[in-house]
Amino acid sequence: MVMGLSMSSLMRAAVVALGAALVLGAGASNAPADAFYKGKRITLLINYGAGGPADIEGRVFAKHLARLIDGNPSVIVQNMDGAGGLVGTSYLGEVAPRDGTMVGHLTGVAWRVANDPSRLRVDFKTFPFIAYQPSTTVYYVRTDVAPGLKVATDIVKAQHVISGGLGADSGKDLLIRLGLEILGVPNRHISNYRNSAQARLALQRGEIQFYSESPPSYRSVVHTGIVKEGLAIPVWHDPDFDGDKQLASKQVADLEIPVYHELHRAITGKLPSGPLWDAFRTIRTISGPMLRVVALPPGAPPAATEALRAAVARLSDDKAYTDDAMKALGFVPDYATGPDVGRVVLEALTVRPEMRAFIADYVRKGSK
Repeated sequence: MVMGLSMSSLMRAAVVALGAALVLGAGASNAPADAFYKGKRITLLINYGAGGPADIEGRVFAKHLARLIDGNPSVIVQNMDGAGGLVGTSYLGEVAPRDGTMVGHLTGVAWRVANDPSRLRVDFKTFPFIAYQPSTTVYYVRTDVAPGLKVATDIVKAQHVISGGLGADSGKDLLIRLGLEILGVPNRHISNYRNSAQARLALQRGEIQFYSESPPSYRSVVHTGIVKEGLAIPVWHDPDFDGDKQLASKQVADLEIPVYHELHRAITGKLPSGPLWDAFRTIRTISGPMLRVVALPPGAPPAATEALRAAVARLSDDKAYTDDAMKALGFVPDYATGPDVGRVVLEALTVRPEMRAFIADYVRKGSK
């Protein structure tokens, strides 16, 4: 069953944009009669706008989650972007119904609340966490940046780069700035784009020249579009961290995009180091493993948490989901879930005070 949903502003009309809603399959139920979600409808809240990587991945997640929840509820998708994902996250924490019928598929929040918990009026640590999903990010640049760029290592030849982002203190923006600065690339950063679709359009128009996106939209839009056309080239992707070990991401292994530290070594002859790299690693070790977090509003029924965790656990073994993910995303997202997921998330949301101070000063300097 597929239906549309139209909603007016649910928070302040000036700052909340609601995406088109979509009902994603409610089949005949053979679940136990006491299934928590039987006869209900779930709204999956995506805290970024339509067409971006968070939206693309979130809709694949929602489509198949609907089949796997005991009770076979219908699932609708609602986009609520703004403030680098904080508008939607704040709505989930402050306004959303607490009866289990609204679930957040939240992108980029873990780093921001770990670095500055005051960004949300509701303590993020009080959200019941369902799952988290690690991901990399691909960074790309226009080829017409003077003197002209043909391959990834040419980025250090750039005379000046204008990069774009979604919020000065977001992990996306900080990793763009830090990555360029560590390589010594002169740049100016603009942090006023509402979502990736707007930033990508700005890059196509030449308003900015450098941006980053996670694999869903990079693969489906950027790689098959402006990269294929020759307007842009990929420069690097973020490493995964296995303890202290830096690894290339399997999510983009087939695209032959260099991982950041190897690009740095190819250009300079050595691996990155120093205070800026320490900041880069700190941000990446939080934002990377928990780029996307699935959560309920504080106070949601434990039965809802248990039912959703059980459904997410079924995703990894669900052939329809894996096939659809490969077609839509080019990889299969690995959502970690289970009874310990809340503890893992809470332990990850920690930044050393001295590093928090260093990054706060770095944000201030970049805002001048």
